[in-house]
Amino acid sequence: MMPGSIRGRLALLVLASIILVWAIALGWSYREATREVGEWDDARLVQLAQFIVLLDQNDLSVLSRTRIDARTEYGRGPGHTNGNDGDKSPREALFQVRDAQGRVLASSAQLESLDAFEVPADATASARRVTLGGQPWHTYVLHDGVSGRTVRVLESTNQRSDLTTGVALRIAKPIALALPVLALLVWISIGHSLAPLEALSKAIRTRDASKLEPIRIGPTPVEVRPLVDAINQLLSRLGLSINRERAFTADAAHELKTPLAAIKVQAQVALAAQDAAQQQLAMQRVVQGVDRSAHLAEQLLLLARLDEHRKVPAQPVALAALVKDAIATNEPDARRKGMTVALVGDTNYMVMAEPVLMDIVLDNLIDNAIKYCDEGGRVEVSIRRDADAVVLTVGDNGPGVDTEDITRLTDRFFRVTGNGANGSGLGLSIVARIAEYFGARLDFDTGIGGQGLAVHVSFPGADANRNLNEPR
Repeated sequence: MMPGSIRGRLALLVLASIILVWAIALGWSYREATREVGEWDDARLVQLAQFIVLLDQNDLSVLSRTRIDARTEYGRGPGHTNGNDGDKSPREALFQVRDAQGRVLASSAQLESLDAFEVPADATASARRVTLGGQPWHTYVLHDGVSGRTVRVLESTNQRSDLTTGVALRIAKPIALALPVLALLVWISIGHSLAPLEALSKAIRTRDASKLEPIRIGPTPVEVRPLVDAINQLLSRLGLSINRERAFTADAAHELKTPLAAIKVQAQVALAAQDAAQQQLAMQRVVQGVDRSAHLAEQLLLLARLDEHRKVPAQPVALAALVKDAIATNEPDARRKGMTVALVGDTNYMVMAEPVLMDIVLDNLIDNAIKYCDEGGRVEVSIRRDADAVVLTVGDNGPGVDTEDITRLTDRFFRVTGNGANGSGLGLSIVARIAEYFGARLDFDTGIGGQGLAVHVSFPGADANRNLNEPR
C-alpha cells in the first residue's frame, strides 16, 4: 500500500471492519456451540447413568472392562452413536457404582486409583463440574432408591472443549480462505469507485496551460463533484485574472503610445530648434508629456490593483476630514484657473470604507471637476444623509456632459469630446470601481445652479453611519 493512499486506507478499513464483524459473529457462534454441546452431552451423561443403574453385577463387571463412548445415545439402544455434531473421534466416558454402604461395586479402570467422588447428600444431584487428578470433568450422579446404588458417570471437560474448538475451526477455515479473494474484490471495487478522481487527475495533467475552460469528465459522484466545481471555479478566476492582465497590457500599450510619440516629436523639435525660446517651449512640452504619461501609468496601475479583488477591511471613516485634505491637495490647480473649491456645510458623517481608497475617490472627483470646468468656475463638495444612505456629492458649474455621454462616463479611457482637458479617461472608472468595492452607488446629475456635472456617491447606511456632530 502506498503511503497516503486513499485506496489502500479504504481497503484496509473495509477489510478490518469485515474481519471484526466476522470475529464477533464467530465468538458468538462459539459460545452458543459450547452451550448447546454442553447441554447435549449432559443429557447423554444422564442417559448413561440411567442405563448403568439398571445393570446387574455381571453386566457391571463386563462394562468396567469396556471403553465407553460418551457419544452413545443409550436411550436409543446400546452402541448407537450420534454423529450430528460432526465429532468423528471416540470420546471416552468413565463410571463408578457404589452400594448403599459406599463400597465400590464397579468402576472404570481409570478411576480405581482416584478418590472419584463422595456420594452427595442430595440423591437427585444433577450434572456439574469437578476436578479429579488435577483435570476438569463433567459428572452426573444418580441415586437409585430401590437398590440403594449410587452411579456417577464422568466425561473429560477437555474432550468437550476439543469438540467445540473443532467446530469453530471448521467455521473459521472457509472464512480465512475467503479473505484473500475478498481483499482482491474490495481493492478492485474501491479502484473502480475512485476512477473519477483518476479521470480528473488525467484531465488536469494533460490540459494545455492556455486552456481555462471548465473541466468535463462525464458523470461524477456526489463526493467528487465539489472538488470538480472548486477546480472549475479556480480556472474561472484564473481566466478573469489573465484577461484583466491582457486588457491592462493592451490598454497600457495603446494609451501610452500617443503621449510617448508626442514626447519623441517634441524632443526632435528641441534638437532641431535654432533659438533658445523655441527649444525651451519644446522642452516644456516634453516635460508635460512625461507628466501625462506618468499620471496615465499611475492610474492604470491603480485600476489593475483594484481589479485584483484584494480584500481590504472596511472601517468607519470621517468624510469631512478627508474632503478638506483633498481640497487642500488640489488647491494649487484650482488657483491656476482662478477657481473656488469649497466644502458646503461641515456635516461630518461616518461611512464604512478605507481611508486610502477614499482619498483616491475624492482626489479623482475634485481633480476631474477642476479639469473640465471653465476658468473662474466653482466646485462644491457636500455630505448629507438621504434615507438610509450617506451621500457624498462633488459638483461644478462647468459646461457639463451631454445626456448621451453620461452613461459612458465610467468607461475606461472615455473622454468627453470638445474639451481641451488633458486627462487619461480613467478617473471615474477608478471611482466607480472603488464605490463598487464598498457597496456604494455612483450617480450623475446636473451641477451647481443647473449647470455642469454633479457626481453622487451613496454609501449604504449602517449603525456606524452617524453624524459626529449629533449627541449620542
